[in-house]
Amino acid sequence: MNKFHTPVLLKEVIGFLQVKKGKKYIDATLGGAGHTEEVLRLGGIVLGIDVDEDALEFVKKNFKFQISNSELLPVKGNFRDLNKIARLNNFDKVSGILFDLGVSSFQIDSGQRGFSFSKGGPLDMRMDKDLSVTARDLINSLPKGELYEIFYKLGEEHNARAISNSIVSARRISPIETTGDLSGIIQQAYGIKGEVTDFTRAKLNKRVFQALRIAVNDELEAVSEALPKCLEILEAGGRIAVISFHSLEDRIVKQNFIKFQKDGMGEIITKKPVTADTEEQRINTRSRSAKLRVFEKK
Repeated sequence: MNKFHTPVLLKEVIGFLQVKKGKKYIDATLGGAGHTEEVLRLGGIVLGIDVDEDALEFVKKNFKFQISNSELLPVKGNFRDLNKIARLNNFDKVSGILFDLGVSSFQIDSGQRGFSFSKGGPLDMRMDKDLSVTARDLINSLPKGELYEIFYKLGEEHNARAISNSIVSARRISPIETTGDLSGIIQQAYGIKGEVTDFTRAKLNKRVFQALRIAVNDELEAVSEALPKCLEILEAGGRIAVISFHSLEDRIVKQNFIKFQKDGMGEIITKKPVTADTEEQRINTRSRSAKLRVFEKK
């Protein structure tokens, strides 16, 4: 288990990537290098990309030997610039590219990052701390209609209108500053008073927090931009493996892979998305919503 983040669908990802010794691979969402660690163990050479400086610091501290041995190259950047980053670092022909989308365990567990409704902290949610707009900015400045659009479309939140109304009413009195402030407003919008269980809190907050995170980091657009760029740097027979945790992300991946196949660029390896088995779901609850799709370049 990686202290930064427990990688999901690890054996499935490694199996599909068909890692070969001396070949180059890109982990477009490096995180705590859970998947990358296994690629390195099998002799692969990895370019690890992440926008999160905390993730990069963790990797630099814990993979010193592999970095000094030129087996692992961690780089700060957004995977929407994947082809540019790859070429700058001499990874212009690679055998596999992995995306593990969503938020890491470390980001969730760190209250100060603002991703978690169960831990107190500022309403931040930036994966890249260089971004100028935070979740706090969106919550306190967007019109009611735009908040509704974010919660309903990005979070698939059925109570989006009531939550948007409650946010606008609350911020007239004082700014909404913390994850606790927002969580309390969501609970009120649902008409629930007093203390709630962790299960209920998660049920009430998950979709709104997810929607805000996606909006702050422009996640869906980044995935849409990145996937076609993979084909530019994949060698023939190289594979793209994408793990998604949200239906909108999964739809983007599915549609892109279908287009690639129609255009004669290769074939879809996973006719249906691969999901975690019951044992992994028991050990790592985050894996329950994970879907893996794989495409092979012709």
